[in-house]
Amino acid sequence: MTAIKHALQRDIFTPNDERLLSIVNVCKAGKKKKNCFLCATVTTERPVQVKVVKVKKSDKGDFYKRQIAWALRDLAVVDAKDAIKENPEFDLHFEKIYKWVASSTAEKNAFISCIWKLNQRYLRKKIDFVNVSSQLLEESVPSGENQSVTGGDEEAVDEYQELNAREEQDIEIMMEGCEYAISNAEAFAERLSRELQVLDGANIQSIMASEKQVNILMNLLDEALKEVDQIELKLSSYEEMLQSVKEQMDQISESNHLIHLSNTNNVKLLSEIEFLVNHMDLAKGHIKALQEGDLASSRGIEACTNAADALLQCMNVALRPGHDMLLAVKQQQQRFSDLREHFARRLASHLNNVFVQQGHDQSSTLAQHSVELTLPNHHPFHRDLLRYAKLMEWLKSTDYGKYEGLTKNYMDYLSRLYEREIKDFFEVAKIKMTGTTKESKKFATLPRKESAVKQETESLHGSSGKLTGSTSSLNKLSVQSSGNRRSQSSSLLDMGNMSASDLDVADRTKFDKIFEQVLSELEPLCLAEQDFISKFFKLQQHQSMPGTMTEAEDLDGGTSSRQHNAGTPLPVSSEKDMIRQMMIKIFRCIEPELNNLIALGDKIDSFNSLYMLVKMSHHVWTAQNVDPASFLSTTLGNVLVTVKRNFDKCISNQIRQMEEVKISKKSKVGILPFVAEFEEFAGLAESIFKNAERRGDLDKAYTKLIRGVFVNVEKVANESQKTPRDVVMMENFHHIFATLSRLKISCLEAEKKEAKQKYTDHLQSYVIYSLGQPLEKLNHFFEGVEARVAQGIREEEVSYQLAFNKQELRKVIKEYPGKEVKKGLDNLYKKVDKHLCEEENLLQVVWHSMQDEFIRQYKHFEGLIARCYPGSGVTMEFTIQDILDYCSSIAQSH
Repeated sequence: MTAIKHALQRDIFTPNDERLLSIVNVCKAGKKKKNCFLCATVTTERPVQVKVVKVKKSDKGDFYKRQIAWALRDLAVVDAKDAIKENPEFDLHFEKIYKWVASSTAEKNAFISCIWKLNQRYLRKKIDFVNVSSQLLEESVPSGENQSVTGGDEEAVDEYQELNAREEQDIEIMMEGCEYAISNAEAFAERLSRELQVLDGANIQSIMASEKQVNILMNLLDEALKEVDQIELKLSSYEEMLQSVKEQMDQISESNHLIHLSNTNNVKLLSEIEFLVNHMDLAKGHIKALQEGDLASSRGIEACTNAADALLQCMNVALRPGHDMLLAVKQQQQRFSDLREHFARRLASHLNNVFVQQGHDQSSTLAQHSVELTLPNHHPFHRDLLRYAKLMEWLKSTDYGKYEGLTKNYMDYLSRLYEREIKDFFEVAKIKMTGTTKESKKFATLPRKESAVKQETESLHGSSGKLTGSTSSLNKLSVQSSGNRRSQSSSLLDMGNMSASDLDVADRTKFDKIFEQVLSELEPLCLAEQDFISKFFKLQQHQSMPGTMTEAEDLDGGTSSRQHNAGTPLPVSSEKDMIRQMMIKIFRCIEPELNNLIALGDKIDSFNSLYMLVKMSHHVWTAQNVDPASFLSTTLGNVLVTVKRNFDKCISNQIRQMEEVKISKKSKVGILPFVAEFEEFAGLAESIFKNAERRGDLDKAYTKLIRGVFVNVEKVANESQKTPRDVVMMENFHHIFATLSRLKISCLEAEKKEAKQKYTDHLQSYVIYSLGQPLEKLNHFFEGVEARVAQGIREEEVSYQLAFNKQELRKVIKEYPGKEVKKGLDNLYKKVDKHLCEEENLLQVVWHSMQDEFIRQYKHFEGLIARCYPGSGVTMEFTIQDILDYCSSIAQSH
């Protein structure tokens, strides 16, 4: 092992400036034995670094190589497995546990002992040695091979101590005083030994000379102890004298404590009495105001309000523990409760009387509004009642039952008052819509229930299905004469002396203004009432926090959906819901009346649904910006659904009417009624929906209508017997194209292009079909010429064919002199004039196209003559200029 140690020191550790202190031959536990060496090393340079290095032989076995090294400071535990019995196994705990088996127990012990010494000398952190004999950690390994490996060097390491600067300086001075200190070390050491002996002797003599002083010191200590005993006796006598004083002082202290406690209790009692007197004493003026205060005058209302607030403060004072046990406090609380009950009954009774009185005053002003399209102003009524708002808040917090009763009474009475006002208001609106002035006079003179107009409009309260059926029957389309540009798409209700004639733009504008005025009157009325309810009944009308909305009260009467104790406020969401429920009951007639008015407008003219959709959408949008969950917003939103349904029904009826159109077999078709109807609808819609919020609904309707128009124009054209199909298609699609070009509807750009293409295609088709072959025999002759050329005969050789020689060509040409050509063109013009309608004014366009087609045929014949009969001198008996003159004179003569 010594040879191995030297070899390792020479080959591995010396090049790295390391010194090998201990070595053990090991193999891994539980595996196939592959021997290696664990080496304990230190560096030769400072600071010293201690490592455990694993060294193994190379695969060829001719030299050793360093495999892995661990710093000793990373070693946590050394486990020797057994401290009593000899066991070659041991574990080293670094970042993980390494299990080893040494070649002998002696080597293991020597290695562990070396590790212990290195740990003691160089490391602050101590390694935990487990199952290691205590003797092994205290003593060096016995003599032998291992001792030679570890003992000498390590002991030398342990005995060596570095000199400090002072010691080095002293040695240098000593060596300078002796010339042979370096040359003869033994003589120098002997001299130093002699000097040391001299110093030891001097030291002993000095100790013996100081014995006398020690005896004197001992005598002084004895005297000091005697003085201490005397002082202790005096202190004991003083303590006995102070004992009696202490007892007297204790008695005085106890007496002072009792006096202080009594004073403290008196101060606290006074504080409690002052608290009760200051917070639970109601002024006589407040009591008188609560019992007898005038609730009709402003000064009396203010006094009652202040007294009610003071009473509430007294009742809500936060009593301290034990106050509620006092008889006086109980009596005062009972007195406050009686005052509260009495004043609450008096206030509720007075407010109910105010509701009734104000209602009578309000009803007296209804007559002046009966013939005008305005709603009575409730502002004076609200202004007078708002004087009691603080008292209502007090009543809400102190006696919720009476507050709830007042709320129901207010709703019951106001709902009847508003129902009369709103129904009369809508009666006037319906009269103005129908324009029956005679009925207006009736309404102004007769009782409301006997009004003829009301009897008529009440018939509109039926199902929407009946309204739909009536609208459908009123909107039947029929083919009109060529001079009539508007089909009968709607008619007026058969009421009074009204006629069933078509409505003009002025009638529709009048309806639009009336409908807008109705909405403009209803909106401030609802907003004013909602604002008043919020302020008077002290309810929250701001947007509530997200969450589940609970019903605050069954406002229609009967049992409450939720019981509230007196003074219990409603949560924010329930108060907001309560405002909405109150508004629903007070204005429960608005939505049915609006729906009836919408049904009337729809019966008067189905196109009125366009006006109503725009106006209603705008008002819904405005209401939602103020409060999306308000009664007004919800109600107008519900009515908007009905208006949108009527608008969709109007579109569907127009499409159905297109499909039901029947054409006359005896007269020419001309512009179809539904084409003119679409033009009217589009023009009206564009003027109504300009900058409207619901433009998307109109664009969808346009798409449905234009598809229906295209399909049904083609259907009528296919069924037409008197008028050619191409003429029907050409005229109607020209009209559609002109309409779309004029209105510039962006969503119908594709349909506009399609209409133009259809018009162009059918114009060309009609021209070709109607013109046909005006020079029929000449056309047949040249068709034969073209057939010969197609068979392979050269064009200049066609004239040698017997049937197509020059003489045959001249015979055919002679049959078409200019006079005959003009006569044929004149008959063609009359035929085209008979087919076309005057409305669309396409006669000259068609005639010009026919002229161009005829000239094209003429040029084709001339080209064939020039190519097939060169130099023959054969020409037509009329020229292109003659054709132009014939066409022009024919057009002018008609």
